[in-house]
Amino acid sequence: MTLTRIAAPFDHPDFVFELKHDGFRCMAYISDWRCDLVSRRKYSYKTFDSLKTALAELKATDAILDGEIVCSDGEGRSQFNELLYRRGEPVLYCFDLLWLNGQDLRAIPLIERKKRLRHLIAKSDCERVIFAQHVAKHGMALYREICERDLEGVVAKRKDGFYSSAGQWFKILNPDYSQHEGRHEKFTAFKERSSRASL
Repeated sequence: MTLTRIAAPFDHPDFVFELKHDGFRCMAYISDWRCDLVSRRKYSYKTFDSLKTALAELKATDAILDGEIVCSDGEGRSQFNELLYRRGEPVLYCFDLLWLNGQDLRAIPLIERKKRLRHLIAKSDCERVIFAQHVAKHGMALYREICERDLEGVVAKRKDGFYSSAGQWFKILNPDYSQHEGRHEKFTAFKERSSRASL
């Protein structure tokens, strides 16, 4: 599912709204007590070994989860630099479940997928995976709260939506989010250092 940016928050009874975490979007593929984390550009993360080990222990024969790898502070706020420079212990904020125990869930409504995801996370009792809570209908109030707390933004999703490459979710970003300052330069510097280290 792609994220399409829109300019303004909104309220709608057919939508649920989630906090947009500031991290690395990924799919977690779990099977045979192994976990592979794959970016939206199909890059398999070679780091985050402790997170992969923890996710491999989820109580499922096999599963595919959609989420965001995040490092956070004591109040649960994303700390992007900690993640980028691999200085903290990341968690996976999970907001969707595409596959579970041999069953393809993409064609059932989002709200049902989220119920199954919540149940899987609760029974697995894994501290490194967190269920992404949502607010029904009231996107504008959530957006105001997020801006006041200097968080990245909100994601809006149809509660009856299927999971499809043709579908889309909507992101509404906080224009004053402090951690966006200098983001491009940090990425460039990080990539240059990583390239030199691999030589």
